[in-house]
Amino acid sequence: MRNRSVLVYDGDCAFCTTCVEFAERRLRPDCDMTPWQFADLDALGTTAERAQYEVLWVTPAGTVLGGAQAVAKLLMRCGGAWPVVGALLTLPPVRWIAHGAYRLVAANRARLPGGTPACAVPPGRAPGA
Repeated sequence: MRNRSVLVYDGDCAFCTTCVEFAERRLRPDCDMTPWQFADLDALGTTAERAQYEVLWVTPAGTVLGGAQAVAKLLMRCGGAWPVVGALLTLPPVRWIAHGAYRLVAANRARLPGGTPACAVPPGRAPGA
């Protein structure tokens, strides 16, 4: 069993990698961060299909949260006021707004600063697609 949470992100996506590098440099969260391409996804209790679709937060107990809730958990493991922001992202109606904003960003990450065509989620890879 791991003793630290893990943030799993898309290492092929320049936008995702830029965000993770910013978090490591500025926010310094108490967690491990790894691209899904180098992670043992089976051991983390998730799949490549899900990891391609959204950022994932995996707790030491094996709970997997995705998208905006993964970002919220990351922020809750940072210093300063970030845990308050993270906690707010878990509460309705902020949680619902955060989910919509996350989906909008994720769907357009190839168009965002730092994004490249490699950032696009492959068609048919989204859960339920």
